[in-house]
Amino acid sequence: MKTIIVPTDFSPIAVNAMNYAIDMAKSINASLLLLHVYQVPVTYTDIPVVMISVDDIRKGAEEKLERVKNEVEHVTSGTVKVYTEARMGNVADELEDLCSKISPFAVVMGTKGHSGLDRILFGSNTLAAIKHLTWPVICVPPGKEYGNGIKQVGFACDFKEVVKTTPVSVIKNFVQEFKATLHVLNTDFHNKQFKPETPEESILLHTMLEDAKPVYHFIQHHDIEDGINQFAEENNLDMIIAIPKKHKLLEGLFKPSTTRQLVFQSHVPVLCVHE
Repeated sequence: MKTIIVPTDFSPIAVNAMNYAIDMAKSINASLLLLHVYQVPVTYTDIPVVMISVDDIRKGAEEKLERVKNEVEHVTSGTVKVYTEARMGNVADELEDLCSKISPFAVVMGTKGHSGLDRILFGSNTLAAIKHLTWPVICVPPGKEYGNGIKQVGFACDFKEVVKTTPVSVIKNFVQEFKATLHVLNTDFHNKQFKPETPEESILLHTMLEDAKPVYHFIQHHDIEDGINQFAEENNLDMIIAIPKKHKLLEGLFKPSTTRQLVFQSHVPVLCVHE
């Protein structure tokens, strides 16, 4: 059975992502695994002092997860199997370990908008997960609902080294799972990105994705991320597939300049999958 992992810190952002994952799980007959990763709070004086016992923190985390599990089972009338796990450690490390054991369909996490403490905390965990996980990570913007499902999917592509960098099987499986239309999005401005090898690369990509019957769109915009987001909103895309290394998602991870990155800009969920 397919499993969707949902990391949660019980914040509104995480709850929204969980609600999105619940509806996705119902639509594809998947189970949910709710993961909470906690750390031991330490106060630093002359000597570091643990403020609360590890057992108390673990017990509190497990109780919160159990309450959330019961709520999910109630709202889904038991149609979605829900599992929970509380771990102590680093979110990205624990996620990687868990994913390696169960090979999830996807990890669903929330993202915050352009600024705020929530972005610094939960947003940094989301970006760390994108960086370290080889499994698909779906980033859900604040307030975004699953709605009528995933019918229109955009794949952001620059037609460079497509054989080496395109996660073909993930894209095709994802589109097939949701019976969605695949839109290949290429953003350029006055052919600045056009290279002699571009036509050949585009043919190679079409050959690899032919089974998914892709539709191609060539977007004229001076900024790749803005161009993709604008197209997504104007054409009611339900999800954007992005290869993180190609879209500056990880450059200068904690610098102010990253406020314009695709994951945090988009009002559309972004599926990040590595090449």
